[in-house]
Amino acid sequence: MPDAGRERDRWSASADAWDRWADPMADLADKLNRPLLDAAGLVEGHRLLDLASGAGEPALSAARRAGRNGLVVGSDLVPGMMAGAVRRARSVEGPAPAFTAADMTALPFPDAAFDGVTCRFGIMFVPTVETALREVRRVLRPGGKAAFMVWGPRAGNGLFAEIGDAVADHLGEDGSLDPLFRFAAPGLLSDLMRTAGFAETSETDLTPVRKAPAGQPFWHAALDMSFGHRLGGLTAEQRKALEADIARRFDARAVDGIVPVPSHARIVVGVAG
Repeated sequence: MPDAGRERDRWSASADAWDRWADPMADLADKLNRPLLDAAGLVEGHRLLDLASGAGEPALSAARRAGRNGLVVGSDLVPGMMAGAVRRARSVEGPAPAFTAADMTALPFPDAAFDGVTCRFGIMFVPTVETALREVRRVLRPGGKAAFMVWGPRAGNGLFAEIGDAVADHLGEDGSLDPLFRFAAPGLLSDLMRTAGFAETSETDLTPVRKAPAGQPFWHAALDMSFGHRLGGLTAEQRKALEADIARRFDARAVDGIVPVPSHARIVVGVAG
């Protein structure tokens, strides 16, 4: 089970990196947002709560889909993580989400306030998942959907596997990646959702393979966002050595100048009874 204080410190330390990479990563993020919003059943006019919004994904995409007659509320436990989201929302043409700090184990919203709830790669870090799921069920209207996106096994996620191994070799293993794969095994999150009162659940695996050009630092964003809390104390030479090692690892996987980078995510959906 993740430690609440440690996770808060981790994301506070990484907030600047998430803000810095939010715009360059927007197109890639949208490829994950679309199936998640589809799974949540989001249509124009709906009211949606997005948990662990970070720098604004998928809340910003959701607001465009919900339209002017809908409402999207983005939330995060760590207010600093939403600095990028608030900044990006100011430049949105058309509907924009509202953002607020919120603990998903004690949501500040009334019962049955939303048609849908989404959470992209956030539920894994909650120490008391059962409590959070009951809260999600509470704020959903009957028949509303909660859609969570979680990571599959580490071995199926090339970015994390290679970068994590390099960071461990240079800085030591601290287990900071472990929470990412808390629900890697199929059925784990579904079982908890049914226990929390969801009438039915379903799971869908996404296993795209990104094709990245060899010799390009396509992994920089993942390094900064996932390990920013460990990189602050490095000297310039130490950072240079770590990045060179990561580059070598990915270049060794290249075929005809292209690095295949597999990923494995899972969308878990629950319907409120």
